[in-house]
Amino acid sequence: MSAALGALMAAALPASAQQATNFPSKPITFVVPFAAGSATDLIARALGQAVSQSTGQSVIVENKGGASGIIAAQAAARAPADGYTVLITTNTTHAANEHLYKKLPYNPVKDFVPLTGLGKGGQVLVVNASAPFNSVQELLEHAKKNPGKLSFGSGSSSSRMAGEMLKQLGGVDILHVPYKSNPLAITDLMGGQIDLMITDVSTGVPQIQAGKLKALGFSTEERSVMLPDVPTIAEAGVKGYSMGYWFAAYAPAGTPAEVTNKLSQLLGDAVESKSAEGFYKQSGTTKWRGTSAELAKFQADETQKWGKVVKAAGIQPE
Repeated sequence: MSAALGALMAAALPASAQQATNFPSKPITFVVPFAAGSATDLIARALGQAVSQSTGQSVIVENKGGASGIIAAQAAARAPADGYTVLITTNTTHAANEHLYKKLPYNPVKDFVPLTGLGKGGQVLVVNASAPFNSVQELLEHAKKNPGKLSFGSGSSSSRMAGEMLKQLGGVDILHVPYKSNPLAITDLMGGQIDLMITDVSTGVPQIQAGKLKALGFSTEERSVMLPDVPTIAEAGVKGYSMGYWFAAYAPAGTPAEVTNKLSQLLGDAVESKSAEGFYKQSGTTKWRGTSAELAKFQADETQKWGKVVKAAGIQPE
């Protein structure tokens, strides 16, 4: 094909198709709702490296922590719908927040195009290494004897709901202390400002291995491959306990389908890449990818589930 004929055919393509053909032609920004060092940040950086290697374009990770991910989600929703802004997020912004806040400055469904799932995982119940309890049952017994005196921190909706579910199913009164991100809560837990938290493995395991925290239980129905000796919270005696989290990618609504399809493919390939392998192994996160329609259906189901958890916990929207 001659250069002239190629140029003529390219010119005949719709603008969106031409955009997709050239995409990406400049750096892509991954907007992350939580602070550097959080699990969402780590997966964004791991996937960003893979996308950069496959496209030859830089991927910039922009952390916009605070307000349970609202700041980041709003910023991503208002970004140009050209494919160069991608929200790497969790169930916090796209399943839980609409039940936790009376008014959101973004719509989790209408303001975004689902791209693909990225991963699923569980959380670990941790306490300070010097805490007087060494099991979930000892913790609950202590809490029952001292109602309202223990506190749990959370830097995400997953972390908070995991704590609320422990209160509900364990029949205890524990004070909730909110943080902008889980790493900040972990710092206070190690410093003795709070008594416990249920956090993502990426944030908790390094401190457990360093001997600064004790792991008492795991939040999902199966034990973590990262912590095989730690029982699940249900195993430890809290019947019916199960609370996980998930990561997914979204583009602003209005982004051309040709571009979102290419983004979905790039991110799906990144999930399976060698560059991201370390994150999944070190965090105990299960790889998860799928179509836009599959993510939309999963999000709808999760939104309903989280609504039930929030209602059962008696949490009033802020």
